[in-house]
Amino acid sequence: MTTATTPPALAEGDLLWQPTAARIDKARITDFMRWLARERGVACPDYDSLYRWSVECLEDFWAAVWDYFEIRSSAPYKQVLDRRVMPGAKWFEGARLNFAEHVLRHAAGKAEALYFAAEGRPVSALSGDALLAEVARVAAGLRARGIGPGDRVVAFMPNIPETMIACLAATAIGAVWSSTSSDFGAASVLDRFQQIEPKALFTVDGYRYGGKDFDRRDEARRIIEALPTLEQVFFLPYLDASAAPPVTNAITWGDIHAGDEVPPLAYEQVDFDHPLWVVYSSGTTGLPKAIVHGHGGIVVEIHKGLALQSNLGPDSRMFFYTTSGWIMWNILMCSMMVGAAPVIYDGHPAAPNVDVLWQLAATTRATQFGASPTYLAMMQKDGIVPRERYDVSAIEGVLLTGSPATPESMKWLYDNVNEDLWVTSQSGGTDVASGFVSGSCILPVYAGEIQARALAVDVQAYDDAGEPVVGEVGELVVTQPMPSMPLYFWNDAGGRRYHESYFDTFPGVWRHGDFFQLNRRGGCFIKGRSDSTLNRYGVRIGTAEIYRCVEALPEIDDSLVVNLDLPGGRFFMPMFVRLAAGAALDETLVKKLAAALREQCSPRHVPDKVYAVEAIPYTLTGKKLEVPVRKILMGFDLAKAVSRDAMQNPDSIEYFIRFAAEQADYSLS
Repeated sequence: MTTATTPPALAEGDLLWQPTAARIDKARITDFMRWLARERGVACPDYDSLYRWSVECLEDFWAAVWDYFEIRSSAPYKQVLDRRVMPGAKWFEGARLNFAEHVLRHAAGKAEALYFAAEGRPVSALSGDALLAEVARVAAGLRARGIGPGDRVVAFMPNIPETMIACLAATAIGAVWSSTSSDFGAASVLDRFQQIEPKALFTVDGYRYGGKDFDRRDEARRIIEALPTLEQVFFLPYLDASAAPPVTNAITWGDIHAGDEVPPLAYEQVDFDHPLWVVYSSGTTGLPKAIVHGHGGIVVEIHKGLALQSNLGPDSRMFFYTTSGWIMWNILMCSMMVGAAPVIYDGHPAAPNVDVLWQLAATTRATQFGASPTYLAMMQKDGIVPRERYDVSAIEGVLLTGSPATPESMKWLYDNVNEDLWVTSQSGGTDVASGFVSGSCILPVYAGEIQARALAVDVQAYDDAGEPVVGEVGELVVTQPMPSMPLYFWNDAGGRRYHESYFDTFPGVWRHGDFFQLNRRGGCFIKGRSDSTLNRYGVRIGTAEIYRCVEALPEIDDSLVVNLDLPGGRFFMPMFVRLAAGAALDETLVKKLAAALREQCSPRHVPDKVYAVEAIPYTLTGKKLEVPVRKILMGFDLAKAVSRDAMQNPDSIEYFIRFAAEQADYSLS
C-alpha cells in the first residue's frame, strides 16, 4: 500500500516553486501587461511594478480592465471614479450593463460550458447552447409571472446546475438574487430571506450527503409560510422525479416556461450599481449582514480576479468544493465570465470514497483545483497520494482558501500532486466577493505565504495607531475603494451597520477584521481573525501559528484555542484538541505540546490547560468557531453566540456549553 510522502523539515518562507519562462510568457497577466505597454504606453514588466501602478493610478487601471476585457455597456460611463472615498465611492457612473450577459457571452457553441457530478450521479456536461436555452426559458418564465428589475428571487437549493441557471435567469432580467444551501435549517434561512422580502423562491425536494438522502420539503414549507411577500414558488424534483412539491401551488421546473420553442434571451440593461445579489456574513453570531453587490462592480472585479490573478481563460476548467450558500459558489459560476468552465460537485467531499474530489478533477481534466487547507489535512492524515491514484496532470494550479494555509499543506501538494504546480493561497471575503491578497502564476511560491496583494487593492497592515507597518502583525486594512465593495446592507437605515462593520476603527479606511502581516518582498500572511486574537501580557498572538505547531504533532488531528479575559486583570487560555486514533491526552502529551509551542513560538503561546474533545466546531465555510466558543465560555446568551444552522457539525458545540456551565470560575488548579 502506498503511503503519502512525508515532507522534510520545512520553514515558513522556503521557496517551493518558480514559474518557468514558458508559463510566464503565456499567462493572461503577461498579455495584459503587453497590452498596457502597446495601448496605454504604461511599462509594467513584472507583477510588483503592475501592482504599484494599479494602486497609484487607480482610475487608469480600472479603465484599462474595462477596455482590455471589452466590457459590454449599452451606455458609456462618464468617469471611472468620482472620488477616492470610503464608503460612498461611485464607479463608472452612466454605464448600463448586465451581469448575466457577461457570464454567458462565451457560452454559444461551447461543447462543455459546465461540468456536474454529485453523490450517486456520474460526471455530466452541459453545452453552452443548452445552458443558454435553459436560462432563456427560466428568464421568460419569471418575466411572464410579473417578476422584474429589483424584485428579489431566492433559492433554497443545493449546488447543482439548475441553481446557477436560476441565478443567471434572475439576474438577466434585473432581479436581485440570493441563495442558501439546502442543508440550512429553516430558522437560519429565514434570518437571511426575511430581511430582503423575496417575491419568488426556487426549491427542491432534497439532497444527498454522505450516502444519505435528506428530504427538505418540510423545511421548505416552513420557509415559504414565513415569507408573506412570496408570490411564486418554483420546485425542482431533484432526488425523486415523482416527488410532490412542498406547497400545492408550486410551479415545477419543467413548467416554468410553456412551449417547445426557446424564447429569446433578452438582458435587462441596468445601472452599474444596480443591485445584483444579496450575500450574507457567516451568521455565527447575531443576524447575518445582508450584503448587496452591484452588477458592474462584480463584472469588473471578476475579470480582474479570475483572469489576471487566477489565470483562467477559455481552456480552463475550475473546480472548487463549495455550497450554494458561500460566496465561492458565486465566484465558481463567474468563471464562465472569463471563458472557463466551472466544475460543480454536490455532496460530501469524502463520499462515496475519500478521494472523490481528486477523481472528479481527473475525469473533468480540471486545470484549477480549489479546496480548504482543512481538506488537505484530511488527505494527509488518510495517506492519500492523488497522483498515484488518478491522472491529475491537467491541474495547473491549486487555490487554497477558507483558512490560512500552512507551509506543510502547500508542500504536501508538491509532494503528492505535481512538482510543477502553482499553489496559491488567497484571502478576501464575502464582503467584496474577491480577494484582498491573492496569487499570480508569474511569481514564485514560498511556503506558508500568500504571494502578493491583489491588483488595485491598497492593502496595508495597520498598527494600533493607524500607521502602516511591514514585517509586523497588524490589522488588515484597505485604504482605497474597490468596485466590488458593498453598495449597502439591506434594510440598514442610514448605513449605520455598514459603517460600524468596516469604518469605525480607522475613519475612511476599510478594516476587515483579519490579523495581517506583509513582508518586505510583498508576501502576505493572514494570522487569523483579529477579533479572535489572543492577547497575553500585552502581546497579540494569532491563532494560526498555534494551530500550525500543534496540529503538526502526530497525536493531534485538530485544535481550537481561545483567550478569556477575566475580572481583576486575569485571563485564561484553554486549548481544545481532537486526538488522533489511539492517542491519549496524558501528562506526556501535554508536556510535548507545550514544549513544541515554547520552542517554535514562545512561552506566551502555551495554553493554560488542554482538553480533549470529540470534534472542533466549524462554520459551513470551514472556519473554526473561535469567537462563538469564546462567547459561550464567557457566558453570553447561546442564541446570540452561535447559530447551529451555520455550522458543519452542530453537535460539536454541546461540549462547550457544558464546559461553560461546569467551569464557570475557570480555575487554573
